[in-house]
Amino acid sequence: SGASGKVPAAIHLTPEATDGGLIGRIETGDLLRLDAEAGVLELLVPEETLAKRKPWNAGQAQPSTCGRGLFQLNRSQLSQAEQGASFLFGEA
Repeated sequence: SGASGKVPAAIHLTPEATDGGLIGRIETGDLLRLDAEAGVLELLVPEETLAKRKPWNAGQAQPSTCGRGLFQLNRSQLSQAEQGASFLFGEA
């Protein structure tokens, strides 16, 4: 996110990892294809590889960084992308 102008960005992806979405099975090193004109974001990983991966679990250990700690409250209150992906207004 944070891109502007003619730089393509995939800011909100649904369904989210917490809802069992495909985004929760992406791993470091996976190839993605972004076609901004067609509005397509594709994960280039074979189906048999994805089938072996466990879905992301919100309770699993995450890297400990200053930023993760600073924004933990925001992440815990974040609404789904279809509702604006906001932590400012109402309940998640």
